[in-house]
Amino acid sequence: MTRLERLLPVLAALSGTTLRLWRAKTPGGRLSPIGGEESPWTPTPNGGGRLETPDGPAWFQPIPAVHDTWLEVKGKNEHGAVELAEVIGAVMKAEEETGQVAAELSGRYEEIDLIYTISEILGHTIRLDEAANRILREVSAVVRARRATLMVHDPRAHVLRLVAARGVQLGEIDPVEVDDPTSIAARVFREMRTISYDPNDPRAPKPPNPIERGYRGHAFLSVPVVYASPGRVPTPIGVINLTDRKGEDAFTAGDRKLVAAIANQIGAAIENARLVEQDLSQQRVRRELELAHDLQLKLLPSPAVIASKADVAARCRPAESVGGDFYNLLSLHGDRVGVMIGDVSSHGFSAALIMALAMAASGIHAETAESPHEALRRLEMSLSEELAETEMFLTLCYAVVDPAKGTLTYANAGHPHAFLVSTEDRSSKRLEATRPPLGLGGGGEERVERWERGKAILCLFTDGLADAPGPSGERFGEQRVLSHVVNLRGRPAQHILEAVFTGIAAFTGGAPANDDRTLVLLKV
Repeated sequence: MTRLERLLPVLAALSGTTLRLWRAKTPGGRLSPIGGEESPWTPTPNGGGRLETPDGPAWFQPIPAVHDTWLEVKGKNEHGAVELAEVIGAVMKAEEETGQVAAELSGRYEEIDLIYTISEILGHTIRLDEAANRILREVSAVVRARRATLMVHDPRAHVLRLVAARGVQLGEIDPVEVDDPTSIAARVFREMRTISYDPNDPRAPKPPNPIERGYRGHAFLSVPVVYASPGRVPTPIGVINLTDRKGEDAFTAGDRKLVAAIANQIGAAIENARLVEQDLSQQRVRRELELAHDLQLKLLPSPAVIASKADVAARCRPAESVGGDFYNLLSLHGDRVGVMIGDVSSHGFSAALIMALAMAASGIHAETAESPHEALRRLEMSLSEELAETEMFLTLCYAVVDPAKGTLTYANAGHPHAFLVSTEDRSSKRLEATRPPLGLGGGGEERVERWERGKAILCLFTDGLADAPGPSGERFGEQRVLSHVVNLRGRPAQHILEAVFTGIAAFTGGAPANDDRTLVLLKV
């Protein structure tokens, strides 16, 4: 029920009258009651005043500033019809403006969401054809175009070639000569300016093109794809063409601005793709990086390893294709579970090598060692040669939870972000370092903390989360990570993990990570 429908009976009761609203569905058309059943009788107010109705005489007052809308007032207080109509008119205008604002906000949301989506596509895709087809699909949906094409300049043949299409088969359109005087796309490319046609605008001259296009709609929108490298003059790279618009056959000014903004993003992507294509070694590097990334992630265990004993969630996101963060999850004898997190002092291929060696050795030593401290000592011995040669070190925390004994036993080799979170008093206790990082000296000890089922959460993460910078340079910080854990302590571990990564994405504005980000949460 609208505000107006709620307001009418209130005004009727206050004024001691019977009120009904009438409105024409089309300008100058037949009046129908608003919010009620259709009436076989139709009033003809003709400027307003007293009118005989099937139910007796009534006063008809036009609603100010609202076309073809009348207020019917029946009762002893008809003299207040003007004031009542003004109140109702104000409410109707407010509802209309609210609807317009909501529609505009909805349109802006679609546009912002589209630009964000395309940024994501370009940020995670190297192949031009794959990115172009996805972009055309997203753009077409927002501007409601059935047909869309992306043509890219081939400088060797001096033609525009079709690289992506929607509603068109790639083989249907031949390459277009850049100097073709009849081609709209060629003209847009040469002049580096948008050309559009609105068939609903009698003042808009249709650009001449003798070739019969056979489109369902007459309106079209052609936007140049331009690339400007720093310090250089912008150069045209291609053209985006859109036509056959669903609904009204015209592209709006907002459509033109939106597609032009997207074309700039695509221009940079096309130029980058060309650079990759020109250098075969880059293609080999890309394949090797993808393989290394996949292999590295496959080294990390699935939470299913200990799912029968504990509720665990873990995620590792390298800053580069490969990184130096890792975690391990171990199902130990009895009900015991082991959780390990490590952070190599660098990232990239060299750090990934240490990470792979540490992953391979940590599982063996954790299974055979009698204590977490002994497991770290043996792991350091296994990695001593590689750590010395690369001049790296490794911070690592290894904790073993024994629910039967109600203990958490841990050894911490200089890893700063290890916490035990109480689900009862919401406190967070840091699991302090018990020895230096691996590669910087031995010695140390292990410590024991109390552990009660359902009353604690083990939270381990790397400095890629804590040090993630926001737009103003402020760090995300440990407390933001721990706040998510504390506030969502009653939820499953995976829900908490997702909240942390969503929070850091919002905090950083989606900026690329400058360090690996790893988080492990354990509830027993």
